[in-house]
Amino acid sequence: MKKIAFSGAAGNGISPLEQIMALKGYEVYGSDYSFDIGKDADRKQALEDVGIKIVKQDGSGITPDLEYLCVSAAINPNNPDVKAAQALNIPIKTRSDLLQELFSSYPQGIAVGGTAGKTTTTAMIGYVLDVLGKKPCMVNGGALCNFSDRKGIPNYIYNESDICVIEADESDGSIRKYHPFVGIINNISHDHTSMEKLFEYFNAFAANSQNLIINLDCPNHTHINTHPNCKSFSMHNPEADFYASSIRSIADGVEYEFRGQTFKLNLLGAFNVANALATIAACSFVGINPLDAAKALESFTGIKVRLEKIGTANGITVYNDFAHNPSKIEASLSALKDYPGRIIAMYQPHTPFSAVNTGDEVAAAVARVLSSDDIMIMQEIYELTPQDVGISSANIINRIKENGHNQALFLPHKEDTKKFVLNNARKGDRIVIMGAHDNSLADFSRELLTAIAG
Repeated sequence: MKKIAFSGAAGNGISPLEQIMALKGYEVYGSDYSFDIGKDADRKQALEDVGIKIVKQDGSGITPDLEYLCVSAAINPNNPDVKAAQALNIPIKTRSDLLQELFSSYPQGIAVGGTAGKTTTTAMIGYVLDVLGKKPCMVNGGALCNFSDRKGIPNYIYNESDICVIEADESDGSIRKYHPFVGIINNISHDHTSMEKLFEYFNAFAANSQNLIINLDCPNHTHINTHPNCKSFSMHNPEADFYASSIRSIADGVEYEFRGQTFKLNLLGAFNVANALATIAACSFVGINPLDAAKALESFTGIKVRLEKIGTANGITVYNDFAHNPSKIEASLSALKDYPGRIIAMYQPHTPFSAVNTGDEVAAAVARVLSSDDIMIMQEIYELTPQDVGISSANIINRIKENGHNQALFLPHKEDTKKFVLNNARKGDRIVIMGAHDNSLADFSRELLTAIAG
């Protein structure tokens, strides 16, 4: 049996690959610093449940008989696993390298790109193809609520069929590695890098795609070069190939008209109708009737930490959300504003880049969406290092106030937020905890609900 190892095993992007490789028959080892310090115990157990052997991230799991070491984007060259692999001349692959190898082995690859919505869209496509009998493989960055009863972290589907669906990441430019049968560009907005770089990455991705799906509602779609096999979707332009109208919020979801029929989604936010249209379009390329795809989506229950409702206690509802860039934050807050009740939102930027380069846009988005009685809280940036002196979430809070929203608070730590919520939340409030990379935010959301319940 071939042995392989993964460093950064708790990561959302790398964990589905570990699980798939274990199911393919490899002896898989995984390490993560969070496991070593006692965090993410539920993820550790889930990986062990599918046969992955968890070892310490100190290089001890790197043995001469390994075929290769696969590293997540969070792993730096000084990591003990990397140094041990180099000392033993063991090949080192990035997560995107391994994903490209897996993806290219399937003749009908569907790659979902875009700076917002790609995780949900990837999950929707995988779910529809799964329930309609196409037996896909799926590699995703988020866990499907529908599959919570399955072993492991439910962010993958493994079958050896013709179809593989993946979330294609633009943040590091790796989206250019993939040559999909169907490529989807959900949208393009500021995140991770400059807009010029994003246009370069997405145009390379489009050129590599046999068939392309674009969102006519995204103003930046005009920056994508003309493609000979392109289909479009829209919630505003009836000329699109896949068009939804009469979009309206309903209890715990959204309803829309598509090709003469009414469909619903068990998800908050009109933006999820756009994700559904991209899904319907993609599935049509592999032989699924669009109306059948729309119907199948009615039983899709979403992605964990994508406006995930944690629960309600004493009339106060808590949500956990992965929103971490201006467009995602605005979309999530706008979805909640479709329903009655005050919003108390907490956002934790996950890197200095996300705070410095998108701070003005975040501030403007918050001020646009929130009402005067809504409250915006920001914690300190998650991945600050000693050299980041002078960079703080407090700067963005000041900009939010300058944009006209005075109910904005800088509360550096989770305990500060918890104390504020317990002292100020009232019946009818919706509390949403937003941020990426910090897996403890999901736990914090649950702890907050428990504390509210008393």
